[in-house]
Amino acid sequence: MPNYLKSLTVPAALALVLAIAGPTGCDRRLEAYVPADQEPPAPDRPVRIPGLATPDPQMGQNTPSAAPQAGTRSGTGGAPIRGQVRLADGARNPGRGVLFVIARSGAGGPPLAVKRLPAGPFPMAFELGPGDVMIQGRPFAGLLTLTARVDVDSDPLTRDADDLEASLEGPVEPGAREVELVLKPPAP
Repeated sequence: MPNYLKSLTVPAALALVLAIAGPTGCDRRLEAYVPADQEPPAPDRPVRIPGLATPDPQMGQNTPSAAPQAGTRSGTGGAPIRGQVRLADGARNPGRGVLFVIARSGAGGPPLAVKRLPAGPFPMAFELGPGDVMIQGRPFAGLLTLTARVDVDSDPLTRDADDLEASLEGPVEPGAREVELVLKPPAP
């Protein structure tokens, strides 16, 4: 090692390393302090996020029509879908776990709405609607595919051989009544 490096103190050595390699370990953007009276004005229009509903022009105003209904999430759209989940002939209720009733938009993709219920007793009535929408602002509208699953370990991300599954043959629209989902063991 050269003699001039031996004589450096720890802070000086750190400063030399930072000067050569550049700053590391912090990717946070730091901005200069701006006094409150010099802040730029707020944007005239609200920020739009792709995939979410168009912002309400009266947003922020306390009007009764803008308030969400009590007990529901802010999903928008049609009437709830009502029906029942039952066991197929020969299928047995595992006696534990959770029943998930899932609606996806006709285009596929992630679940639009999910209802989590105790697994049994069957047949079991269900209602899935705008209050069950997973992402706030997505409308509960259009053609929807319905599935149901009894998940024995109660974790929707895992699959087990004892899980029971049901799928409705065709899509339904919000407001559908007397929908029947028949739970069967998964196909091998």
